[in-house]
Amino acid sequence: MTLQTSAIATAPTGPTRLARLAALALGAFLAAALTLPAGAQAQDRPDTFANLAEELLPTVVNISTTQKVEESQQRRQFEEFFEDFFNRRQPEQGRPQQPPGREGPQGPRRRPSSLGSGFVIDEAGYIVTNNHVIEGADEITVRFHDDTTMSAKIVGRDEKTDLALLKVDTERKLKAASWGDSSETRIGDWVLAIGNPFGLGGTVTAGIVSARSRDINAGPYDDFIQTDASINRGNSGGPMFNTDGEVIGVNTAIFSPSGGSIGIGFAIPSEIAQNVISQLREYGDVRRAWLGVRIQSVTEELAEGLRLEEPRGALVASVSEGGPADSAGIKQGDVILRFDGEEVGEMRELPRMVAETRIGKTVDVVVWRKGERRTVQVDLGKLDEEAMAAFRDQQSQPDGGSGGGDTGSVLGMGLATLTDQTRQRFGLDDTAKGVVVTEVDPGSSAAEKGLSAGDVIVEVDQEEVTSPSQVAQKIEQAREGGYRVVTLLVYNQGDFRWVAVRLG
Repeated sequence: MTLQTSAIATAPTGPTRLARLAALALGAFLAAALTLPAGAQAQDRPDTFANLAEELLPTVVNISTTQKVEESQQRRQFEEFFEDFFNRRQPEQGRPQQPPGREGPQGPRRRPSSLGSGFVIDEAGYIVTNNHVIEGADEITVRFHDDTTMSAKIVGRDEKTDLALLKVDTERKLKAASWGDSSETRIGDWVLAIGNPFGLGGTVTAGIVSARSRDINAGPYDDFIQTDASINRGNSGGPMFNTDGEVIGVNTAIFSPSGGSIGIGFAIPSEIAQNVISQLREYGDVRRAWLGVRIQSVTEELAEGLRLEEPRGALVASVSEGGPADSAGIKQGDVILRFDGEEVGEMRELPRMVAETRIGKTVDVVVWRKGERRTVQVDLGKLDEEAMAAFRDQQSQPDGGSGGGDTGSVLGMGLATLTDQTRQRFGLDDTAKGVVVTEVDPGSSAAEKGLSAGDVIVEVDQEEVTSPSQVAQKIEQAREGGYRVVTLLVYNQGDFRWVAVRLG
């Protein structure tokens, strides 16, 4: 209080005080302007989006679909009873004897199942939308900006990226949108979304790019652009434009507890969409490369247990027998650090890298194995459902092995070798090998990491174990080496995973 009183007492008054205050304010403004980063001093916010919207609206379409729904005889009779009842009570209104869409008393009923958006990419009639917009549709109707409607057929669709390509037969040239390069898009750039929210066609909204490379667990190749441009139900499949009028994304999902826009929408980047759509147009499906591994994230504790300097890369949980990785010598427990010259910063980046690589290409893969880097060359195969099904079958039947009846306890876990009795007790396959966990102390680090009775420890620090004494020996070696965690390869119900357990 004393300091404030002194300051007030010595502050200048009158015109002199005003002049000094003005000078101080101007100085502060100039100082702030000089400290702004280059390019941030002049605002490039457009005065209006009207000209851009007018140019782009004809490239965007509304999509509605219809499904045939087989109704039970009882339900048809029930509905027909009420239809007859209302027809008798209100004959003067000309109520139809058969509701629109019904093909007859015994036939299927047609009903609209979804509304969405799309955009023309070729004047010959090719239209991009989301797979979930047209999934299960028997009929697809496209409405253009001039209210013209046409029937469309599916050229191809891809569930993994939620993209689909449609085709309408028309003699007139349609106005098509152009692809842009989403890799050049920066956080904070202006974007326009055009679509059919809640069935209100031709709706334009504007916002900025809020974030990039978002993983929302929608599929294996998530790499979404996040935006605060209003996106609602019905915008799915519509385009996200940059200020040059180029498509840099396909609006696909929203985060919304209420069902309406709260400023968090997601779009598939054009960098991914353009490649998928070109394959759908050429082949009718998407042909992706296959590495033949199942991977998991590298946590800080796993990185320490694997003797990595920092948590990065993709940890190989299992390898498909006879697959590209297996043939190249990649092993369970390797950490893939680089793929075809690109750093693998996080586990989720690797599937996208592999999928975007040409099938049959030989690539260099850098792995971390037992404390050192190694480079292997892999000839990429083609991803197909049969290969994936075979991979899952292999995971459910690990290589054989047997042991005696030894038991032990380490790190809060009760352990036992695999015998006929323990296999029967925990429902384990006859070919499983390793050391079975019989019990876990609820307060232990093992329990914290999700280990439970019935899990099988296959490896400790990337070394196979077949008895509790071997597990104890490997753990003691880690302690003597000054390490705080050990890595365990754990098998349970057909899946392998790596777990880092603290040496408490």
